[in-house]
Amino acid sequence: MKNKQAAKVPTSRLSRLSSLGGLASRLASNVVFEGAKKLSKGEKTSLNELVMTPKNITHLANKLAELRGAAMKVGQMLSMDSGELLPKELSDILSKLRSDAKAMPHKQLIVILKSNWGNDWLDPFAHFELSPFAAASIGQVHQATLGSGEKLAVKLQYPGIRNSIDSDIDNVATILKLSNLIPSNVQFDQLLDEAKKQLHVEADYQNELLMLQRFQSFIDSGQIDRESFVIPQVYPALCNQNILVMEFIEGQSIESITVLAQTIRDEVATKLFELFFKELFCFKLMQTDPNFANYQYQTTSGRLVLFDFGASRVIPNALSAQYRQLMAASIVNDRLAMESAAQGIGFFQDAISATQKSLVLDIFYMACEPLRFDGEYDFSHNTLASKIKEAGMAMSMQSNEWHSPPADAIFVHRKLAGLYLLASRIGAKVNVKQLFASL
Repeated sequence: MKNKQAAKVPTSRLSRLSSLGGLASRLASNVVFEGAKKLSKGEKTSLNELVMTPKNITHLANKLAELRGAAMKVGQMLSMDSGELLPKELSDILSKLRSDAKAMPHKQLIVILKSNWGNDWLDPFAHFELSPFAAASIGQVHQATLGSGEKLAVKLQYPGIRNSIDSDIDNVATILKLSNLIPSNVQFDQLLDEAKKQLHVEADYQNELLMLQRFQSFIDSGQIDRESFVIPQVYPALCNQNILVMEFIEGQSIESITVLAQTIRDEVATKLFELFFKELFCFKLMQTDPNFANYQYQTTSGRLVLFDFGASRVIPNALSAQYRQLMAASIVNDRLAMESAAQGIGFFQDAISATQKSLVLDIFYMACEPLRFDGEYDFSHNTLASKIKEAGMAMSMQSNEWHSPPADAIFVHRKLAGLYLLASRIGAKVNVKQLFASL
C-alpha cells in the first residue's frame, strides 16, 4: 500500500454527489468529443460505442475508487456477480476495484483516530503504521503493535460512508443507466437494493466483531477444526462502530497456492467446501463474501486464515432444510423433490409456466454436478460457474415469468459460485459428494 496514491475521502453527501456529477459531465464531454472525431472521418458509430471507450471506463473506475464506500461497492458487485453480463472492457477495469482502493491521506487518518480514540489515541501502542497494508471499499487496514508486543490489524472505516450508502448506490446506478455503460437488458436493480441492506450491516463494525466472536466460538468448541482454520482474535476494548481491532495474522494469498502440490490444493478446497456445508446446514450462519482476498494460506501450519465477517448472514432453519432437500434430490435427479424444495426457498411465482419451471430446475441440476460425481471432482479448467451464470442470466431476462430468489438465497448462491471459481483457479479436485453425505 505504500506505493498507492492517497486521496481524501469525500465525507458529505453534497461533496459525494458533486463528485459523481462531475463524473457524468466528463463522460458526456468525452462522448461528444469522440463522436465529433468519428464524424469528421466519415465513420459511423453508435452511442454505446462512444460511451464504451477505454477513457470513459477508466474515469468511471477511478472515480469509484476515489469515493470508496457504496459507490465503489457497486463496481465491485457488478464485476464479481455480473462478469458475463458486462462488456469485457468494463468488466476488466471494474474488477480492479476489488482490491485497488485508494488510501486516505495521513491528515484525514489522524482526524479519524482522534475522533474515535481521543487525542491520546497513540498511548496503547508501541507502534502504529500510518500507511495501510490493505484498502477496500468501506475501510482500510493498518498494522500496529501494542505496548505488550502483540501485533494487531486495525480496520478503520472511511468517514461518511455509513450515511452515504443509499444515496451513493442510487446515484451510481443512475449514472450507469443513463450513460449506457450497463446493457439495457441487465436487471441489477434488486442486486443494488440488496447491496444497500448488506452494506448497512457491513458498515457496522460492532456487528462484525460479534460475527468474528461467533465463528471463533465454533473453533473453540471444535466445530471448526483449529488445525485447518485460524480466525483473528478480536480486542473488544479497542473496537467501536468505526474501528475493528484484531490479531495480525501472517499468510499468503490463496491464489498463490497454484504453484504448490496438487495434494495441498485439493486439501485447501476440500476444507472450504466442508466449511460451506457446515455453515449452511450446521451453524446456520454463513460468511457470504466469496472475495479471494478473504482467504489466506499459511505454508508452515497448512492452515487457512479466514477474514472479513461483515457479510455474515443468519440462515433460517427452513431455508437450510430446503437446500439440503434440493441438493439431495439433485443427486438422484428427483425432479418432484427438487421442485418442492425450490418452491419452499421462494424461486417460483404462481404465474410461472411449466416450461419456465423446468428450466429453473435444469439450472439447479447443473449447479449440483459436483455433488453427483463419484470420487474427486476436477475443478481445474472447469467452466461450470460461468455456465450457471449464463443460464441464470438468460432466465432473468424473461422478467414476465421469472423473478429473483429471496435475498438469503442470492447470497448462498454467491458464496457457492465463489467456491467453484476458487477451486477452478487453484486447479483443485474435491470429493464434494462425500462431504455432503457426511453432514
